[in-house]
Amino acid sequence: MHSILSDRINAMEESATIAMAKKARELKGQGIDIISLSLGEPDFKTPLHIQQAAKDAIDEGKYFSYSPVAGYQDLREAIAKKLREENSIKEAKAENIVVSTGAKHAIANIFMCIVNEGDEVVIFSPYWVSYSEIIKLAGGVPVLIDGNLENNFKATAGQLKAAITDKTKAVIYSSPCNPSGSVFSKEELEAIADVVKEKDDLVVVADEIYELINFTGQHASIASFPGMFERTITVNGFSKGYAMTGWRVGYICAPVSLAKACEKIQSQFTSGGTGIAQRAALAGISGDQSSSKEMAKAYLKRRDLVLGLLKEIPGIKTHVPEGAFYFFPDVSAFFGKSTGQHTINNADDFCLYILNEAHVSLVTGAAFGAPNCIRLSYAASEEELKEALKRIKDALAKIN
Repeated sequence: MHSILSDRINAMEESATIAMAKKARELKGQGIDIISLSLGEPDFKTPLHIQQAAKDAIDEGKYFSYSPVAGYQDLREAIAKKLREENSIKEAKAENIVVSTGAKHAIANIFMCIVNEGDEVVIFSPYWVSYSEIIKLAGGVPVLIDGNLENNFKATAGQLKAAITDKTKAVIYSSPCNPSGSVFSKEELEAIADVVKEKDDLVVVADEIYELINFTGQHASIASFPGMFERTITVNGFSKGYAMTGWRVGYICAPVSLAKACEKIQSQFTSGGTGIAQRAALAGISGDQSSSKEMAKAYLKRRDLVLGLLKEIPGIKTHVPEGAFYFFPDVSAFFGKSTGQHTINNADDFCLYILNEAHVSLVTGAAFGAPNCIRLSYAASEEELKEALKRIKDALAKIN
C-alpha cells in the first residue's frame, strides 16, 4: 500500500512532540510510571465559566448546525475588540478575523494561501515543529535563521535582512516562543518590522498563541506598528492561555484580502469550526480573565522551581525562559558519552535514554531546529516536576 501514497505524505515528517507522546503512552500501557514533559498541554482544566458557556449553548439548542466558515460574528467581533484594546492593533475588525480549528489549522490555511512552489519562508529558529512541514507541504522552502543560547534563542533583524532574497514570500516567528520560551521585546520587533518594510509583498506571520503566558509584563504585537497591519497575519487561539487544547479554537487577524483567502480555503477543507466550542471561546475572551492570570502565575512559579533544579544537574546549560511553559536546555555536554550500555551521540539519543532510564518523556531539539538542545515542558504539577528532575539527575549521573 505504500506505493499508492503521495510523495508529499511520504516526505512529511511526523510531529516529534506527538511521536514522543505516543511512545510515552505505549510505555504507560505496559504499566511503567512515565512522567510526560513532552507535550505543550496545560495540566489545568478549562475554567468553569467557559465550561458553563458550552453547557448553556447545548441547552439553547441553536449551535448544532454548520457554523459560518469564518466563525460566528459575535466571536469575531469580540476577538477584534480584544486585539484593538489589548494588542493596540487599531485596524482590527470582524472582517479581518477567521476562526479555525486551532492555531495549527490557521497556520496551514495561511501557507496554503500565500506560498507558491519554490517560494521561500524565513523561520526564526528554534521554531515550533510544524512550521517547516506545513511550509513544505504548500510547496515552499523553509529558510532558518538561528538564535542560540547566548542570545536567548532570538535571531536578529540583521540575520533576517541577510536571509531575504527575491524568492522570500513570508517570515514566521512565535513570541512567546515554542520551544524556547523567549519573548521578543517591542524594540526587537520594531527592528524586524523595519527590515520587512524594505521588501514589497513580504508578509509576517506572528504566532502569538502563548500571549497570556508572558512573564515580562508586556506583550508586543508586530501588527500594531506603523505600516505593519497590511503586512501581518497575527495567529492566536485559546488552547494555551485558557487551557482549551481539546476544544480546538484558533484564529487569525489579517488584511481583508488574506482573511478572505483563508476563509475560502477553509470552506473547501473543513468549513466552520464547532459551534459549541466557539460559544465557549466567546466566554473565554469576553469574560473574567482571572483564571488565565492565575494559571500564568502558577507557570511562573513552576519555571522558577525547574530552573533551580536544572542548575543542580552538571552538564545542563539553560537560559531563563520569559514566557510559555518550556525550558530548552543545551545538553551537548553529554554527546559522545556512555553508561556502558547506552551511548548518547545526539539529542535524540539523550531523550530516548531519559525515557527508558528515567521514565521521563522529553522532545529532541533537532525537531525544533536546534540539535544540541531538548525541550522540557513544565506544564505539570510541582510534585511531578520535582520527581521528574530527580529522575533525570540520577540518570545523567550514570553517564561517563
